[in-house]
Amino acid sequence: MKKTKHIIRQIAGDSIAEEMNLEPMDEVLAINGQEIEDVFDYHYLVNDEYIELLVRKADGEEWLLEIEKDAQEDLGIEFQNSLMDDYRSCRNRCIFCFIDQMPPGMRETLYFKDDDSRLSFLQGNYVTLTNMSDHDIDRIIHYHLSPINISFQTTNPELRCKMLNNRFAGDIFSKVDRLYEAGIEMNGQIVLCKGYNDGQELEKSIGDLAEYLPHLRSVSVVPVGLSRYREGLTRLEPFQQEDAVRVLETVHRWQKKLYDAYGLHFIHASDEWYLLAGEELPPEERYDGYLQLENGVGMLRLLEEEVTEALESREGDGRERHISIATGKLAYPHICRHVRSLKKKYPNVICSVYPVTNFFFGESITVSGLLTGQDLKKQLTGRNLGEELLLPCNMLRSGENVFLDDVTVEELEGTLQVPVSVVDTQGADLVEALLGETTGREHRRRQIYEQTNSSNCGTP
Repeated sequence: MKKTKHIIRQIAGDSIAEEMNLEPMDEVLAINGQEIEDVFDYHYLVNDEYIELLVRKADGEEWLLEIEKDAQEDLGIEFQNSLMDDYRSCRNRCIFCFIDQMPPGMRETLYFKDDDSRLSFLQGNYVTLTNMSDHDIDRIIHYHLSPINISFQTTNPELRCKMLNNRFAGDIFSKVDRLYEAGIEMNGQIVLCKGYNDGQELEKSIGDLAEYLPHLRSVSVVPVGLSRYREGLTRLEPFQQEDAVRVLETVHRWQKKLYDAYGLHFIHASDEWYLLAGEELPPEERYDGYLQLENGVGMLRLLEEEVTEALESREGDGRERHISIATGKLAYPHICRHVRSLKKKYPNVICSVYPVTNFFFGESITVSGLLTGQDLKKQLTGRNLGEELLLPCNMLRSGENVFLDDVTVEELEGTLQVPVSVVDTQGADLVEALLGETTGREHRRRQIYEQTNSSNCGTP
């Protein structure tokens, strides 16, 4: 099998690597006589106080460098491939896969289906374990890497094979057993599909997964996302209000049972279920420290708590300001409530909140993170946007100032003829942005600019 070359992209100033005269385009061959498989090997091996680093210079000459340093001190090397190995693509053909529902003609990277356990540790991605070998499990246990985020969907082996369209997909629990026995912390996910893994199947899955407590610390239940590009794919029905009510009844019943037994609520419903059911969000203590934020579990509750805290520490004043916010339909009523709370202390701050319909992917997609630049252009043109338009940072691809459809923030500013500021995720960031206290937002825009000019890679 062809091995990935570990080529240096950048050397940090005043680092050990700079002191040893390492340069971009040098290749790291081995550490302490051991070849490096990926980034985990590298970080594990460089932690020692004494290492021997074998490097091939750009001209082909090989150097063996003896390095004495503090334990866990970094060398200051950044590699061309941050994973230091090829990314592993997904072997499944899941009936709910959102990438299969993408329209043609978008950037090539948006069609890549990763299912790489290493990205679970590095970026929080959820993986199915279907392409993990015993060697991969051995390495996780050896390095005690955690947490690993697992996309379960169901504990019914036959149903899992059907939902993932992979005849081997039902045989993962021997791997989960090994992780559990080694004390590896895990989080889980169930993408709920109507008529497949809901109802009694969901009941069974929760009960089965609860057996992995306390090392499996949380499992989220999220509704399948259905775009308008599903021609030729498995027919899936959207959930209705009565379905959401039943899902929440199941989740809440199990939460009470498991909290009494383990002190963890364990199973969590994403925010969409509460909005669809028309029910209030749970109090903060029910989220067990927000273990599933990236899955949309507790994001709205956390934002509310942070906005409340940020406003309570302020006296308020008479400053005048007229701005606007664009968001997805899911968060719209909550953003409106936060704006009303702010106006109690800052009555002369006028903020118009605009819910943007997702015509690009389909109106059933209501999260702000999947809104595109073209939908923002079409629906905000001619609106009274005030002196500044605020957008949540999850609308942009990670590390870039570009929306999913390749429209840039600068293009949007040109179309709308108003400055656009990207607001970070915390409630304090929202309050500062509404009040024109630009420190946080300027940092965010500067960070995006620097990342955009130093890297061409980004994921949605």
